[in-house]
This record gives sequence, structure tokens and C-alpha cells, in this order.
Amino acid sequence: MEEPEDYVLEDQVGHLLRRAYQRHLALFQGIMGEDGPTSMQFAALHMLWRRGPLSQNLLGRLLAMDPPTVKGVVARLMARGLVVRERDPSDARMLLVALTPVALAALPGWVEKAKAVSAATLAPLPRDEAARLSAILRRMG
Repeated sequence: MEEPEDYVLEDQVGHLLRRAYQRHLALFQGIMGEDGPTSMQFAALHMLWRRGPLSQNLLGRLLAMDPPTVKGVVARLMARGLVVRERDPSDARMLLVALTPVALAALPGWVEKAKAVSAATLAPLPRDEAARLSAILRRMG
């Protein structure tokens, strides 16, 4: 079977993004270590650290996670003792996801590791190309 001349998989943006993301995830897991959070768990923890307790719905929207995904992330973080659900003081019907003292103690170290992940991910690029790539990805997302 002959490949169409106007379509080369290895040149397609989706394929290239997936490969870059796979490399990033491998770096993330290697630098964070087995006991560290996954990339999605880290994103949730960091958002809670920055914003304080949030509803699970708002947390998911801020992180662009669909409801089943954020539900699973929160459940796994709860199982690890990194977050709890607590009543919203201004609306007792609402549950908020909040960091535990264990998460608060671990986050500064995880942030430093996350910085190292970003640096390692962008290491193959000169500084100006890395900045341009980040700007382009922000516009796309």
C-alpha cells in the first residue's frame, strides 16, 4: 500500500505533540520519583496550593480536566492522604477539596522538581525557541 504524498504521519502536529508529551511524562515520572505525584495530581495539588480549597467542579474547570478525570485524581489524592473534602464555611451544602498538612509540607520540594522537569523538557531547544514554543502552546490551549 502506498502512503499518500501529502500526508506523512511523522510530520503531523498531533503526532509530534503526543511524542513530545510522552517524553515530558517520562521526564516527569523520573524526576518526581515513584513516591511523587503524577503530572495531573501535581497540577491539582499546585492549583489548590495557589487558590486554596476549591470545589471539585471548579478545580476540574481550572485545570481543563473533564469531571470523571478530576474525580479520579481527587480520589487518588485522598487515598494518599494529600487532600481532604471539607464543608464550605459559607455554604454547608458544598464540599471543597483542600490540601492536608502532608501535601503542604511536600509541595515546595515537588515544585522544585517540577521546575527541573520543565527545564529538562525544553533542554533540546535554545532559550529563544523554548520561549516561543511556550507562547505558541499557550495560544493553542
